[in-house]
Amino acid sequence: MKINDDLAVRAEVNSSLIDWVASPLAGVDRKMLERDGEEVARVTSIVRYAPGSSFSPHVHTGGEEFIVLEGMFSDEMGDFKTGTYVRNPVGSRHKPGSEPGCQIFVKLWQMAPDDQDYVRIDMNLEEGWQAGQEDESLLSLHETKYEKVSVVKWLAGFAANEQRIYAGGAEFFVLSGSFSDEHGRYEKRTWVRMPIGGSHTPASAEGCMVYIKTDHLDHDLPKPA
Repeated sequence: MKINDDLAVRAEVNSSLIDWVASPLAGVDRKMLERDGEEVARVTSIVRYAPGSSFSPHVHTGGEEFIVLEGMFSDEMGDFKTGTYVRNPVGSRHKPGSEPGCQIFVKLWQMAPDDQDYVRIDMNLEEGWQAGQEDESLLSLHETKYEKVSVVKWLAGFAANEQRIYAGGAEFFVLSGSFSDEHGRYEKRTWVRMPIGGSHTPASAEGCMVYIKTDHLDHDLPKPA
């Protein structure tokens, strides 16, 4: 299955406008934003767990990165509430599920094998946030030679003071609010991928919070067999 799989092409999906697709396990559904492969694949998606549902124990051969969007996600390492950022490295194993139900924004098979950090960050907390330009604050989630991952808050009325160029590509996922640029307007739960060399001048009339990954598209990482 191929969905927005050409990394050299700009892609945009408002997930609120696409349907849920059932996974092989009852009670777990997905909205597919980006996919290259069948059930084992390079994936960017939103996954919904019905209350009391779970996945079978499995190994993340290509690593896993996710943000809890709603509810509570759980596995052997703990309970992760709304607003938690999680990285499980290549080779990690767990049995995920949710007693109350949850939704997560998740990326699979997009991690370097030598990046073995487990990361758990509560983005609701105040510590760690750094000032950017006026009306902008940033929280670094993870950074290696392969990628930079952060979340940004743009206050109402924010406008970038110059064009921002992404030499290694960029991805954005709107966690709350909305923002706009030369290419369009992006509502909550919209995912955007810019290819290598992509650029924009973002602004936000109402304010927003956005997941941003940069500098990751110019590295050849292992692919699912």
